Amino acid sequence: MKIVDITEQQKWDDFITSHSEANFLQSWDFYEFHKNRGKKIVRRAAVDDKDKIVAAYAGVVETAKRGTHMAIAGGPIMDWQNKKLVREIFADIRKVGKDTGCAFVRVRPQLPLSDKSLKLMQELGLKKAPMYLSVEYAGILDLNKSREEILAGASQGFRRKLRKAEKNEIEITADTEQKSIKEFCELEKKHAERQRYVAFSSSFLTKQFDAFAKNNEVLIYTARKDGEILAQNFMIFYGAEASYHYGVSSQLGTKYSAAPLLHMAAMDEARRRGCIRYNLWGIVGLDEKTHRFYGVSEFKRSFGCEELKYTPAHDMILNPVKYQLTKLVETARKKIRHI
Repeated sequence: MKIVDITEQQKWDDFITSHSEANFLQSWDFYEFHKNRGKKIVRRAAVDDKDKIVAAYAGVVETAKRGTHMAIAGGPIMDWQNKKLVREIFADIRKVGKDTGCAFVRVRPQLPLSDKSLKLMQELGLKKAPMYLSVEYAGILDLNKSREEILAGASQGFRRKLRKAEKNEIEITADTEQKSIKEFCELEKKHAERQRYVAFSSSFLTKQFDAFAKNNEVLIYTARKDGEILAQNFMIFYGAEASYHYGVSSQLGTKYSAAPLLHMAAMDEARRRGCIRYNLWGIVGLDEKTHRFYGVSEFKRSFGCEELKYTPAHDMILNPVKYQLTKLVETARKKIRHI
């Protein structure tokens, strides 16, 4: 076995999508997006003597004055029971981190949280990160269930909102048109002002959309009434999972309960594509009532989703001095942002 850079998209995606736990965080196109942002990316894989991939990880190098680091979200993808393979992959991560001038490497594996997973991180010499990397606590719906079965498991409030929306003559569309991502960016700015958060730039969202649209892995779902946009969802379909990546709405969207209709339409599409899981993305604990995502978490719970906790982000420290500065800054930022 050897560990090499991978330059063939088909080979990469075939391996990643063969693992049902994987999602777009380790997809080829997600790192094309990062590359288009001017970031240095890494795609590494362990291959056997027949040149078949047996383990892989993709990462993006993030530069900062307090310390450059590499982020590996949703990876590595491999057989975590193969201890020798795990050790060799993490040894390669350490080597690549040093070669790219990183003070640390942050890893959030696609591995359910357990005492065993935390012990493994410790055995590999990693420390729990002061800040999250991508979603660590997600709401998941099983798409092997029919629409009727999912609604039976949803809250009365959710079913009531859906019935209300169905009576409101709301038009639902889904496409990959540039017009739609432009509308999404405009609505997101207004939504951010109303909800008091920092909006993504139009460039950031558009580059991400373009990267996934190229291979038919994204759709913008739009709810309209009388020609006016009520709400939009940015959905990514990759492998076994459909991901509710971003969602925005207008004040009218809340009034007419448009959001449930968008999700039900996206679930139907996900089943057609062969997805078995609908990831509502991040939620927070029931006791975290001061968290700024508490309200949206309650909305996601109303679907009757299962709650999946991933092993949280852990850091491989390569430069202890620079890492300490990062740790101080991120600990303070987390407290200020109530996250």
